[in-house]
Amino acid sequence: MTKLRERKNNRNAVLRSLYGAVEHNRAEVSGSALRTELGLPDEDLTAACAYLADEGLISVEWTSHRTPAAVSLTHEGIRLMEEQEEQAEQEDRETARRARSDD
Repeated sequence: MTKLRERKNNRNAVLRSLYGAVEHNRAEVSGSALRTELGLPDEDLTAACAYLADEGLISVEWTSHRTPAAVSLTHEGIRLMEEQEEQAEQEDRETARRARSDD
């Protein structure tokens, strides 16, 4: 059984990969490409995709074997990733500002 931290890491990895695809104007990623890129076993990728789809963050076309055939971020998934990106940029600016004031 995959531990909670690993499951969360797998979900985040799926979201980051799909967000990277969106940034390169690829709206959809094949399940096999995602599996290869992330190095996840079928069952872990399937679990991550099922969870994220249930949360409304991704859209999944499933194969007859119940593995992802094609995956894409939903509007909500893109908004979440953009919020995380903005938050990270704000934290970076704050860290840089503190470093300058410490000098």
